[in-house]
Amino acid sequence: MLGNIMEIIDNNVIIKLTIDITNQPNLVSLHVVFEDGDNRVVGEVAQVTQTKMVANILGEIKNGSFTPGSAIKPSFKSKVRLIKIDELATILGDQETKFGQTNFGTSNIYPGYKINVNINDFFSNHFAILGNSGAGKSCSVASILQKLYTSSPTPPINSNLFFFDAYGEYTNAFGKIHQQNPNLNYQVFTTNLEFGEAELLRIPIWLLDVDDLALLLDVTTPTQLPILEKTLKLVPILTGSSEAVVRRKNDIIARALQDILLSGNDSTKIRDQVIGVLTKFNTSSLSLNSQIAQPGYVRTLKQCLFVDKSGKMQEMELVVEFIRGYIMDEEEEIPESDLNKFYNLNDLELAMEFALISEGILKSDKVFDYANVVSVRLHTLASGENKEYFNFPHYVTRDEYIDYLTTNKETGGKCQLINFNINYIDDRMAKVITKIISRMLFLKASTLKPRGSRAFHIIIEEAHRYVLKNDTDKSLLGYNIFERITKEGRKYGMFLALITQRPSELSDTCISQCANFVILRTLHPLDLGYIKDMVPNVSSEIVLQLKNLKPGNCIAFGNAFKVPISMYIDLPDPRPLSNNVDLETVWYKEPAKNIAANGAVKENVVNPATAAANTTVSAAPAVASAAPMSSNMLTQMAPVQQVAS
Repeated sequence: MLGNIMEIIDNNVIIKLTIDITNQPNLVSLHVVFEDGDNRVVGEVAQVTQTKMVANILGEIKNGSFTPGSAIKPSFKSKVRLIKIDELATILGDQETKFGQTNFGTSNIYPGYKINVNINDFFSNHFAILGNSGAGKSCSVASILQKLYTSSPTPPINSNLFFFDAYGEYTNAFGKIHQQNPNLNYQVFTTNLEFGEAELLRIPIWLLDVDDLALLLDVTTPTQLPILEKTLKLVPILTGSSEAVVRRKNDIIARALQDILLSGNDSTKIRDQVIGVLTKFNTSSLSLNSQIAQPGYVRTLKQCLFVDKSGKMQEMELVVEFIRGYIMDEEEEIPESDLNKFYNLNDLELAMEFALISEGILKSDKVFDYANVVSVRLHTLASGENKEYFNFPHYVTRDEYIDYLTTNKETGGKCQLINFNINYIDDRMAKVITKIISRMLFLKASTLKPRGSRAFHIIIEEAHRYVLKNDTDKSLLGYNIFERITKEGRKYGMFLALITQRPSELSDTCISQCANFVILRTLHPLDLGYIKDMVPNVSSEIVLQLKNLKPGNCIAFGNAFKVPISMYIDLPDPRPLSNNVDLETVWYKEPAKNIAANGAVKENVVNPATAAANTTVSAAPAVASAAPMSSNMLTQMAPVQQVAS
């Protein structure tokens, strides 16, 4: 027995030690059991002096299972001992990785003890992986996902993990997964326009609705949304060529021209605006060359726009009457077969210009002010490099596009891991693309029958760039797609994983909906305070531990963990390309080549010390696997166990 209970204060039990602590290993963070007959309360050692020990109550072992919580308190007559190996299994899990489980790593407290996690408990919830730069986030993420597919007896071949890779790090970690299992496939889409390292990420522009376009064009006020709605309504019409489509085009042009002709402006301005509209917007039957017949002569519409020396348009009434002939009393319904659903950014730009003239942009300065800026942004997109990301080669529906994303082009097999390398675009465009694809997947998941028959995971690296605390989406659209996913996604099989070094910059709603956390070393006071305030079940002791964790070490807690667990996440094999720059190499190595005095190129001899060091590093194994924990390891590790028994 370790000692006798002296005090019980809230969740803390203070024990007077009856053993010689100087002959024992470090007891801090080990689990102790307060045993009183059939009652077994479990605590974790928080502090130890030579005479006294403080333990925090974690829960109770009853009928062979562990129930977390501090509702049960030990009695003063309880025997205080270290936990036994079979009891430890009820808290940390069995050592065999069974079906429905995946291995995360090994315990920092009990050497060699494997931490196996129930897949449902972890992956059927939103989760966050937090930690400072250099703490091991990238390797931890790669290791967790690699083991998801390799540590379990049966890999999840129907999974769909969409990875938004901020730095293009993870292809090295997942690119060869097909070689390990032919049923597993990985696919990467790149935003690199210059080098064909992978297939270019392209999103069909016709799959974007009003909300998507609002984000893409950086719309700032809800008053601009009707322009987008009208644009999307017009574009499949204006890109068609049937007689019904031409009549609709004529109706739109004629209504805009009528507004100009009856605006009351001077004749010169009216003439110039009419010519401007018909120069850009015309059909085979309505243009500046349309003929207006009068008794005895025929003139073109352009000729009828003549303004005399007195500043009057003599044929104003004639022109107005001619234009009104193209205005339909009732809007004609265009057959679905006449609508062109396959259009590009240039078609969208043309449709927006039609929408703007129909909204009266030419006769109202107010309309011009709030609407023209959207048109300018669309023109910039349609004429810039970013247009390539929305230039899809053939027509697909939303479902077909998602199938395209999840089908490996080389093997033709189902892809479980889909990587979007967004390293080559600026943060604004990366955020927009991440939101558009996430929203597309959410719409797919929310309409599946039966509900939840397919699961989608969205994993966002550097999430603080895209899942922002003070995003403008709510004021513009009434919602933020990431917040909607975290609040509604679970019932549809839609899950969000946030990987970040700055949790305090994340959306409060998103982080509060996460049920599992893997937290590596964190140093920033704001982030530590945020984790303590926002993340459930985080004590001051855990916050203090986060500041001192070594790279690759973490504290994990949430639905998948019965108690907070300190563990080491094994290095992935292969690793992502996330290593720090080796300044010893970059700063001090000699150039590979130099120019001799006679102009000939000669090779430099590599520094032998550097070569030897590099050889040693490259020869080291990538992963040092921990030895499994034996049944008597607790006894070997802690001699006090013999006393306790």
